[in-house]
Amino acid sequence: MRPGSPSEILRVFLKLGLTSFGGPVAHLGYFRAEFVERREWLSESAYADIVALCQFLPGPASSQVAVSLGVLRAGLAGGLTAWCGFTLPSALILILFAYGVDRVGDLSHAHWLHGLKIVATAVVAQAIWAMARNLCPDRQRVTLAVGAAMLVLAAPSALGQVGAIIAGALIGWRFLPAAPAPIAGRLGFGLSRRLALAALALFFALLLLLPLASAASGSHALDLIASFYRSGALVFGGGHVVLPLLQQAVVPPGWIGNDGFLAGYGAAQAVPGPLFTFAAYLGAAMNGSPSGWLGGLICLTAIYLPSFLLLVGVLPFWDSLRQRASVQSALKGVNAAVVGLLLAALYTPVWTSAMGSSTDFAIGLAAFLLLVFWRAPPWLVVILGAATAWALSA
Repeated sequence: MRPGSPSEILRVFLKLGLTSFGGPVAHLGYFRAEFVERREWLSESAYADIVALCQFLPGPASSQVAVSLGVLRAGLAGGLTAWCGFTLPSALILILFAYGVDRVGDLSHAHWLHGLKIVATAVVAQAIWAMARNLCPDRQRVTLAVGAAMLVLAAPSALGQVGAIIAGALIGWRFLPAAPAPIAGRLGFGLSRRLALAALALFFALLLLLPLASAASGSHALDLIASFYRSGALVFGGGHVVLPLLQQAVVPPGWIGNDGFLAGYGAAQAVPGPLFTFAAYLGAAMNGSPSGWLGGLICLTAIYLPSFLLLVGVLPFWDSLRQRASVQSALKGVNAAVVGLLLAALYTPVWTSAMGSSTDFAIGLAAFLLLVFWRAPPWLVVILGAATAWALSA
């Protein structure tokens, strides 16, 4: 990948932050279409290796992929601007929603939102279609992908997802031979190993010390930071998995009522970008101080900081690791397992939440046609899908 500028990264990811509906699995499809197919910033296998790493780390996988792509293109500044562009649009919308939650009402049954879910199904299907052709070219890896999908569907939890990835790595390491030569396309992230070790040390120090500092000081602000940092550091499986952790963190202490929590969750489904920005809504809607804009930004930063520190700590070692023959074999299995994870996610929650009638299927089929065979830009298909669902409902 040739070097880029932070302003370029911000511009590209801001567009994605405004148009990437459908949740973390759909985001991976949008990223692939933008950076592998359209802009050709990296190869299919390099993108799959980044996705595999981010699926394995705790935290919001799609946001971690965005930060990794930004770092790869323009260093640490590129990672920060990628996060800002992809995250801040939905965070700002949700903070504004927190100010007017009583007026907006329930968004979960909006017809245009249902149209966005249908388009997300087509986006995920397109990503699986393309990635499977490249990452599962033989019957062994196709079988591994299907097995991973079956495991995740049988054990629908973060443990099932991590187990599928670990199983894929072990099977690949044992049974899939490595390439005879180093894989093409080095991933030069441009981060020093000294910085990486410092980031990992800070990650664990904050995880241990923030609760102690909060208990010792009695500060509500520190209590918020400790709770949201812990939620971001210990969750596997993306935004939907973090919701129970956040509910336990903010509802029982009385920081926010359960009705307010559910209203914000409904709004988070209606905005583009990562679901972890729900933290911004919770911070803005808090009882007591800090709340509003300050509370929203504090909680948003706290929930994302651990994943950012982990990425900075791991990325400098990742390219040299993926060049080793044994790791290449393991990555073959991991990438096939990731295709299986996407296949399972295509069914639930993507398909089950979007496809309720033959009309829904027809819209999704048309979106798939536009994306795969007519090469229409995803943002245009998003607009057309939302407009079509709204028009048919009227």
